[in-house]
Amino acid sequence: MLNARFIRQIAAAFAVAVLVGLTGASCGSAVKEGRGSGFLVIDLLEGASGAEDDEFATELSSDVLTNGGVIEDIGRVRMRLVPKDVTQPLSTNNDVTVTRYRVSFRRSDGRNRQGVDVPYTFDGGVTFTIGEQPVEATFVIVRVQAKVESPLIELRGGGGALAISTLADVTFYGKDQTGRDVTVTGTISVNFADWVDPED
Repeated sequence: MLNARFIRQIAAAFAVAVLVGLTGASCGSAVKEGRGSGFLVIDLLEGASGAEDDEFATELSSDVLTNGGVIEDIGRVRMRLVPKDVTQPLSTNNDVTVTRYRVSFRRSDGRNRQGVDVPYTFDGGVTFTIGEQPVEATFVIVRVQAKVESPLIELRGGGGALAISTLADVTFYGKDQTGRDVTVTGTISVNFADWVDPED
């Protein structure tokens, strides 16, 4: 016959087991929170000066005046879709179609007034669809308008001696095929100056 002390020990052990199980379940649900079944990963974010738009690098030297004119600079991104739950394979319903992006410039010294210290933040349109296989796309990372406005226009004639060094945060906005929102942000260094014009 079981005594009362033994029964209390069994009850306590059972209570601990239930508590551990509930804690594990809550952690699992917290990991799965979010609207989409997958998330985007940026494998590479690069830029190319409009003066040499086929030479991409992970740091962009943006020329504010090229051969007497202004040319927009190009960005290039490579991204892929990753499942939130690695035990559940993704389907084509999870593929994400990106339709818009935003570029915002900031400086490490904290001087971030748009149109005074850094170029204005802007939104652009770009459309591509990402699944599990990496996809590359190009987009405008520095607009022509920025080069004819403050603070970039004041760099003209500096010969590279005057420069503004920034970080460009690029956020891509999309939806999966069921309409759920998905976003991802990458960052690239962008250094603005009146660089030496490339030779033909």
